[in-house]
Amino acid sequence: MIIAGVYSFHNGKEAIEARYTTELQEVDQIITAADSAQYRTKTSCEKPIPGRTLYSSRALNKAFKQGFEARNWRKSKVRCEYPTEYYVPSYVPNVLTKSAFREIDFVKNRVGVEVQFGKYAFMVYNGCAKMTIFHKLDVIDVGIEIVPLKTFADDMSTGVSYFEQFVWDLEHRGIADIDIPVLILGVAA
Repeated sequence: MIIAGVYSFHNGKEAIEARYTTELQEVDQIITAADSAQYRTKTSCEKPIPGRTLYSSRALNKAFKQGFEARNWRKSKVRCEYPTEYYVPSYVPNVLTKSAFREIDFVKNRVGVEVQFGKYAFMVYNGCAKMTIFHKLDVIDVGIEIVPLKTFADDMSTGVSYFEQFVWDLEHRGIADIDIPVLILGVAA
């Protein structure tokens, strides 16, 4: 695969190049080592594109997981204790709220990485909420999000997020006080 798009959100590119060159080089190596042709294995059952052979998001994610783990990047997981004091007094839940988790795909030396070959809402959540949460929890200082370019996403299941829409949203959203530097990398086959 290749890196075909680069977007620096809140000076993400500059921050990562200045302080995390080794980690950035590893991310580049992991991306370029992934042979996308191996992962064009899914036969579509979707109405708009029945029978078409697509890239498998699951297989791509698995390849990235292997590449990151081989270089000692690890997922970071935090427990969520959901508050109950905001229920209205007359509401009693049928089941006590179980504890849940939030996790970021890969972390190394305070760099967080999310690989997103899934639905659009997850891409935005990763860059605009999850990375900020993990920064506030003192796990990461900067983030990198890897997403497909539209031309690559067009050969995946319908509804897969892509680089161009993410960049458009970020540029029209603007930067908030809580945002951290994030480098968005658009990949292609």
